[in-house]
Amino acid sequence: MPTLAEKKAVVEKLVDDIKEADGIYVTDYTGMSVADMNELRSQFNEKGVSYKISRNTLFRRALNEVGSEGLDELEEHMVEQNAVAFITGDPSVPAKILKNRYKDKKERPAFKVALIDGVLYKEDQLDNLAAMKSKEEVIGDIVGLLLSPASNVVSALQSQGSNLAGAIKSIADKEEDS
Repeated sequence: MPTLAEKKAVVEKLVDDIKEADGIYVTDYTGMSVADMNELRSQFNEKGVSYKISRNTLFRRALNEVGSEGLDELEEHMVEQNAVAFITGDPSVPAKILKNRYKDKKERPAFKVALIDGVLYKEDQLDNLAAMKSKEEVIGDIVGLLLSPASNVVSALQSQGSNLAGAIKSIADKEEDS
């Protein structure tokens, strides 16, 4: 049984993880083997996602200590055996990993809930989370949209310029011939 000091240290670490995370996924790992859990943890680690088994009471204490908006909604989902994924960066990475597992006929861990930028996503919204674009992709799309009118204008001006230059050259050639 962990001592009070050990429990406090775990809560402090969870508080730090929660504060640093851009999003939090909660999954139910009931019935998973150690080998499956290690495989899943390594898939998350490869993508820069921290995936930890968490005792519900300690996680609730950490949520209460942080006290940020939206975190209180996670508390009600802290039942059963939970593992928590802390993400920084692309919020869709854990959802994509979980969906790939489900395609391979692996039912666990069960996605319960995710909190991303203060918005709570429930278990029926896993497909929406997996379809989300990363911030870099969204920025690229916006830049592409902003640049496309400018490139259209430039190409239109260039084509008009080449036609105008061609017309001037042919007029100049006609005058030389005359």
